[in-house]
Amino acid sequence: MTAPKLSLFLFTTDCGLARHAVAAGIDGAVVDWEQAGKRSRQDGFDTEINADSPEDLGRLTAAGIPRRLCRVNAFGPQLAAEVESALANGATDVLLPMVTSAAEVTALLRQVDGRGRTGILVETREACAHAAELAALAVDFVYVGLNDLAISRRSASIFTAVADGTVERLRSVFVTQAFGFGGLTVLDGGTPIPCARLLEEMARLACDFTFLRRSFKREIVARDMGAEVARLRDRFAALGRRDPGERDRDRGALLAAIQRAEVARSA
Repeated sequence: MTAPKLSLFLFTTDCGLARHAVAAGIDGAVVDWEQAGKRSRQDGFDTEINADSPEDLGRLTAAGIPRRLCRVNAFGPQLAAEVESALANGATDVLLPMVTSAAEVTALLRQVDGRGRTGILVETREACAHAAELAALAVDFVYVGLNDLAISRRSASIFTAVADGTVERLRSVFVTQAFGFGGLTVLDGGTPIPCARLLEEMARLACDFTFLRRSFKREIVARDMGAEVARLRDRFAALGRRDPGERDRDRGALLAAIQRAEVARSA
């Protein structure tokens, strides 16, 4: 049996870093155009807001990066133009954030029209409520955005959706799409939740991909990126062979880590 593989994507417009990442085993780069309404929505939260451009995407295409994901703005009158610009500049995948309805996703699918892969971010209460409708559509991949989902649900923590079973329920609905959530850094890094605990949950839920978060760029400095990516992949494959009892213990360790982080944050 082939060992499960967790695809990894890095947010970057730096062609040198992207080429280095691909050589190290990372699957591709994410160019982030999402800005509309994001600053006000995420004000006061520790999030990243990028200002990437079509030219950034074009440079990654020219550099030969094999997978080039473009996150456009949330559904609106600009969607058609942004999708066309993304595809014209070499996007292999178009990712629609802040989805609230099946109609929005249908509009994305019609605009892309088979010219690339399509993905959605489930990060609103509405998307969670309509998950079954969204799962019936022919999107290629689904990512649960914990930051914006916590804001939408007014949760105390970005990890509430993991702890209360929301992410697991969504995984059980999105069975024909590649599925991911959270974000990773180096295996022995991560705060307030250790990367190893999140990787265990990704393996338990049979996730297919995730993004490398901001801390990866900090924690990879002075390390061998290829070796660190291999460590993540090897550990994920090993976790896939664990029995149900071991997976339950992994889940318990994750919940304990989330609880400790909540206690520390409120202290």
